[in-house]
Amino acid sequence: MKLIIVSGLSGSGKSVALHTLEDIDYYCIDNLPLFLLGELAAVLGRSRDPVYGHMAVGIDARNKPEELHRLPGILQGARGEGVECRVVFLDAQSETLIKRFSETRRKHPLTRTDRPLSEAIELERRFLEPVLKVATLQIDTTHTNVHELRDLVREQVGGDASPRASILIQSFGFKHGVPNDVDFVFDVRCLPNPHWEPALRQRTGLDANVVEFLEGHPEVIRMRNDILAFLRHWIPAFETDGRSYLTIAIGCTGGQHRSVYMADRLRQHFEHEGHKVMVRHRELP
Repeated sequence: MKLIIVSGLSGSGKSVALHTLEDIDYYCIDNLPLFLLGELAAVLGRSRDPVYGHMAVGIDARNKPEELHRLPGILQGARGEGVECRVVFLDAQSETLIKRFSETRRKHPLTRTDRPLSEAIELERRFLEPVLKVATLQIDTTHTNVHELRDLVREQVGGDASPRASILIQSFGFKHGVPNDVDFVFDVRCLPNPHWEPALRQRTGLDANVVEFLEGHPEVIRMRNDILAFLRHWIPAFETDGRSYLTIAIGCTGGQHRSVYMADRLRQHFEHEGHKVMVRHRELP
């Protein structure tokens, strides 16, 4: 029996995650009172009904803080019943959450007449600290749209277990901020920049003429090979340690040319070696 607990900040995409799991045949329960979770886990441990073989439960800050502090013990008891438990925590920057609530005009569950939205978000962060501490996967949705989040949940949460780590490679621009919750960050700003070539400025690292420009410089090939050698050496160590998912971020100045090229080349190599690979180019439309 497999139980996935989906938690995180309001507005970070918990409902999208649960709906995505439901679409791939998880039995989903949203906003379960935490005092019922232990009883549910005990039932799952005894059940052989395939309908409940894959279950996902939403847990949020509407539970009392003292209940949330009981979560590690509940998980330990569930695993003792033979239930495979994972905790997925969705997060986002406070400014992004405020914007999302403003756009949807929904009410934050912790707001009151004397507590503005910004304070409610910070209070929710404090309430959910016990959940974050036991999370097996944390997903930052600050720069993720609904479609990208669904893909991430399908791949990193609902996918079949694999002896090889699934890899998410993300290109980004340093001038737009470094992504949160990544395992490796590589800076390729020292490489020749196609931006200064007028014919290439509006192109991206996926275009053949940009690839030709970059691969015409030996230092680009050297860095690509060095990054591959590093990752080939250390990814098996993470897999041996039980890691199923790894996130690799490649950054250049604007996130349009060099990082996009490098992320795509890494994708090709790791796919050829049998890994499940997802690629996101954060700054490309």
